[in-house]
Amino acid sequence: MAKAKHVKTNAIRLLEQQKIQFDVIEYEIGDGQVDGVSVAEKIDQPVARVFKTLVAKASAQKLFVFVIPVAEELDLKTAAKVVGEKKIDMLPVKDLLSYTGYVRGGCSPVGMKKLYPTVIDKTAQEQGSIIVSAGKIGMQIHVQLNDLKNITKAQLAPITTTH
Repeated sequence: MAKAKHVKTNAIRLLEQQKIQFDVIEYEIGDGQVDGVSVAEKIDQPVARVFKTLVAKASAQKLFVFVIPVAEELDLKTAAKVVGEKKIDMLPVKDLLSYTGYVRGGCSPVGMKKLYPTVIDKTAQEQGSIIVSAGKIGMQIHVQLNDLKNITKAQLAPITTTH
């Protein structure tokens, strides 16, 4: 049986180059429901396994990537402490493409224009493998947490408001 042909995003290319096992999961975007919780429902996965990628900046244009469960919110104060900054703010959506190469709703922690310091919420440990954007709206990748940590050089820390 032939393997399904997927659009090759930067994230998918990088995972393949590194010979990392992953599954591509595609979902329908025609209804406009592309928020993380809706995506989890569309791909029939527990909300706790589906993670979103957020980009924040400190002063002097230092960027950081945070990967958190889709139903959670990033705790900016805690996240700033984790990355050793006094204060961080979310990167304006208009700047996302130019810094990362990705658009809102299709931002993957893998394969950005630069490898920014990355933090994955500690709750990912409870999952073993998680689902993140493949770098395109309508496409997710299911990957082992350790593989994701290694390819993004991420650290694990509690960074959501529920911790």
